[in-house]
Amino acid sequence: MKKRVILGMSGGVDSSVAALLLKEAGYEVIGLFMKNWSEENEYGECLAAQDAEDARRVADQLNMPFYTVNFEKEYWDKVFTYFLDEYKKGRTPNPDVMCNQEIKFNAFLNYALKLDAHHIAMGHYAQVEKRKKGYYLIRGKDKNKDQSYFLSRIGQDALSKVIFPIGHLEKKEVRKIAEEHGLYTANKKDSTGICFIGERNNFNQFLDQFLLAKEGDIVDTEGKVIGRHSGLIHYTLGQRKGLGIGGGLGTGEPWFVAGKDIKNNILYVAQGENHPALYSVSLIGESPVWILGHPPKMPLRCTAKFRYRQKDIPVTVDILEDGNLQIKYDMPVKAVTPGQVAVLYQDEVCLGGSIIQSTEPLDNRFAY
Repeated sequence: MKKRVILGMSGGVDSSVAALLLKEAGYEVIGLFMKNWSEENEYGECLAAQDAEDARRVADQLNMPFYTVNFEKEYWDKVFTYFLDEYKKGRTPNPDVMCNQEIKFNAFLNYALKLDAHHIAMGHYAQVEKRKKGYYLIRGKDKNKDQSYFLSRIGQDALSKVIFPIGHLEKKEVRKIAEEHGLYTANKKDSTGICFIGERNNFNQFLDQFLLAKEGDIVDTEGKVIGRHSGLIHYTLGQRKGLGIGGGLGTGEPWFVAGKDIKNNILYVAQGENHPALYSVSLIGESPVWILGHPPKMPLRCTAKFRYRQKDIPVTVDILEDGNLQIKYDMPVKAVTPGQVAVLYQDEVCLGGSIIQSTEPLDNRFAY
């Protein structure tokens, strides 16, 4: 009897090839499109409808069952509410990480198990290895596409049941397989938007639908007011574009966001891409999740990423009395942003992830 796999199909080439490879491996594959966000464009067309139709076409090509399941309530309650709350705190959240934690590898997994699935599968560029101590999350072979960062808060229960059919492949190989088999999505452009919310031409306008943006002062590192901001929710640490500060000010170098004062509604900026106000030397990480279910021996020497596609940074990690992590970098790092995720690695193994709560500045004069 064939083992049943419920595959999350997004309508993209990655999940399409995942479906093909699972079929070729002899699994009974059922495609499931997750509808988590309802929105229409100016023509009254549902933005998710085209992706769902693309996924259905591929399922038809591969002669496999295909269904759509609605997780909009779960997405709103578990991901989008969190997303908005983080912005209210002046932080910059990573909804893709939370979406994996709460929707794909929780709500979706539970739904699949009710359909008597042996496994779930996703078209992620990551790998799982079963070893003596449990299931390990391994970086994808394609280092440019590796998605272990976004999977860093997934536990043993989900990892023991998930298959990543394309994790051992590079993107160009995935495209080639799709083309060779004539899959409908073979040449479809990759999505670069937020998980389920999608790509946004004007992200500030999108945020303004849900949160009140209040104008305030832009202040430089000397304490001088040099402009006005449109609302702190519109800015993130290290941001250069969209500050609206004239190039003639100061040295003429570009300005960057260096900090936020939520209480007084002030946006702090620093001039020059290597200004010390942009750098920190350590961080506090809250709500740590360890993929093996327990922390490694501390203090821990490993590497970390504080945003997707960042180069690995050597760090020393310790657990504080309150359960939070203290992560000290070997060298100062620019624009480490509260709300993002600090993901820890031991070579190719992803150890887990922690939400960045606060950072320790390189220079205490700039402790905003």
